[in-house]
Amino acid sequence: MHFRALLRLTFANPVSAVYLGIVGASIVFEAAVATFGDPGFVGVWPFLLTAPASLLFAMVGMGAGDPADVSYWFLAGGVVVSALVQAFVLGALTQTLRGRLRRTATR
Repeated sequence: MHFRALLRLTFANPVSAVYLGIVGASIVFEAAVATFGDPGFVGVWPFLLTAPASLLFAMVGMGAGDPADVSYWFLAGGVVVSALVQAFVLGALTQTLRGRLRRTATR
C-alpha cells in the first residue's frame, strides 16, 4: 500500500475525519478543563474514544514498572497513535463496504 493511500484512508475519508475530529475535540476540552479548573474524570474520554488500543498502551506502560511512574507523554502518545490506527481501520472498512455496495448495485 502506498503512503498516499494510507493518508487518504486515515484523513481524507469522511468517517475517519469525523472520528479524528471527535477525538481531537475531547483532547482540547480536556486540556482546557485541566488548565482552568479541576479536571475530574474529563481525562477518561480520550481513552474511551480510542479504546481498546489506548488501553493496551496503558497496560504496556504499567507493565514496564510502577503504575504511578507511567509518563503522561507515553499515555498521550498512546492516545494519538491509537486514534490514527483506528481512523485508518475505519477508513479501510468504509472503503471496503462502499466497494461491496457498488458491486451489489451494479448487478
